[in-house]
Amino acid sequence: MNDIYKMIQASIDAKQAMLRDEALLQSISAVADLIVEAFRKGRKVLWAGNGGSAADAQHMAGELVNKFCMDRPGLPSIALTTDSSVLTSIGNDFSFDRVFARQVEALGNAGDILIGISTSGNSKNLVEAARVCKEKGVVTVAMVGSAPCEMDSWDYVLHLPSHETPRIQECQTLVGHILCYYVEKAIFGNA
Repeated sequence: MNDIYKMIQASIDAKQAMLRDEALLQSISAVADLIVEAFRKGRKVLWAGNGGSAADAQHMAGELVNKFCMDRPGLPSIALTTDSSVLTSIGNDFSFDRVFARQVEALGNAGDILIGISTSGNSKNLVEAARVCKEKGVVTVAMVGSAPCEMDSWDYVLHLPSHETPRIQECQTLVGHILCYYVEKAIFGNA
């Protein structure tokens, strides 16, 4: 039972650290505003990550396409982690480092947003995707842990206050939910 208590407390501590980080809170708000503006202009949000972060990318894209807290029209959001034929063909013909970059080349347009989810912030395939985003005018948002990382050069970087993978992932899910809630409320009101 003691380990259960410690894990729950560690999650609470990470979230309390988020509440104390005014710069992080302002960045989350700025990213939420950015997403709202993109949707209002007919743009889309792309999500990408590896492993558990791939599942989080799918989760958040689903919340926007379908619904989060209210019935409303769907919003254009795509997880770049879901098409096994696309992923394996790119991985086979090029390399795994190109699986997201190649999809951004095909699907990304100026004014779209790519949200990269990575606990380390050093995922080569996300770093490569950001390079393509810069070329195409796609805005990049990184959700990463607290350590300095290769994704620090992205347009917006949400450094979540932990070095522990499970705590970072828990904070990433919370931030994703905050973004989805904010977007729904800003675009659709209290429908």
